[in-house]
Amino acid sequence: MNSVIQKATRIIIKVGSSLVTNDGRGLDHAAIARWAAQIAALRAMGKQVVLVSSGAIAEGMLRLGFEQRPTDIHELQACAAVGQMGLAQIYETSFRAHQLRTAQVLLTHADLADRERYLNARSTLTTLLRLGVVPIINENDTVVTDEIKFGDNDTLGALVANLIEADALIILTDQKGLFSADPRKDPAAVLIQQGRAGDLALEAMAGGAGSSLGRGGMLTKILAAKRAAKSGAHTVIAYGREDNVLERLAGGEPIGTELAAQTGHLTARKQWMADHLHTAGQVVLDAGAVQKLTGEGKSLLPIGVVEVKGEFGRGAVITCVNESGLPVARGLSNYTSAETRRIMRKPSSEIEAVLGFVEGRELIHRDNLVLV
Repeated sequence: MNSVIQKATRIIIKVGSSLVTNDGRGLDHAAIARWAAQIAALRAMGKQVVLVSSGAIAEGMLRLGFEQRPTDIHELQACAAVGQMGLAQIYETSFRAHQLRTAQVLLTHADLADRERYLNARSTLTTLLRLGVVPIINENDTVVTDEIKFGDNDTLGALVANLIEADALIILTDQKGLFSADPRKDPAAVLIQQGRAGDLALEAMAGGAGSSLGRGGMLTKILAAKRAAKSGAHTVIAYGREDNVLERLAGGEPIGTELAAQTGHLTARKQWMADHLHTAGQVVLDAGAVQKLTGEGKSLLPIGVVEVKGEFGRGAVITCVNESGLPVARGLSNYTSAETRRIMRKPSSEIEAVLGFVEGRELIHRDNLVLV
């Protein structure tokens, strides 16, 4: 077990708020120093490491005197802005002790939803790694709103794994891993040491949010593993306070829960489409169209669309859902939402007669479509 970390050359490590801030008592300088030392050891093994760190809002809450996480978006943004200063400072100091340079990278979903910004973020991170720098990534909570948030840094870690085609994602948390039941309530709960990313049975085992400090719980970690697996990255969920946890994982020691990816890397463009948390609009498909996409690997034709939701332009990433509203696929639309409404339920041979032009006989070509 955990040989996936031993073999990995590019690793994303995500550390949660409760670990970084010592359960909200302030930045845990000693713990951060230990992770820096372990990451330095991984670097000495020839591994590239990106660190996704929570903790900015929690540190800002402490500095500004908030006893509970604010609900007001601007107060949250203020906490993030204040806390980010302390977070960056302690990471820089801790890594400098091992002659390692760090870089702060703040991302929003918009950075990954726009193709040009996505490629720019990818190039920046890969260049930093090539230059021997350890990127420290967090969501840019000072400007983002709930409507366009990643939602939690587990998801962000998975998206970064996809962005730079990492081999593995290590999620360090305040739990030993995934258990068959909540170990705080059920003494008979057993640790799930190995599993398959995307296994619905594992999702059913995971509960809700486990901390008042962060946004994620075990379910977000299981779903992050599922997302990371889309680009072929394996995930390990482990206890962050375990002695030398990162070095031991890199040595192949079985710690925590390993969730293996079952598929290889998606192509970069399809990976980008799959990573959209928010799309411009939706098209509702009939059962026949769903079968063509999921069972036969076909393109989406206008005749299979029964409803169009939202407004989008040509080339926008849209979500295809079945008639129950469940997502089936995402893809690049050849037509605007207004044009799609005019040609839906019609055969492709009638597109020119209806619109006066033909952008393509498909609404979404199979080369520009990814199943979800």
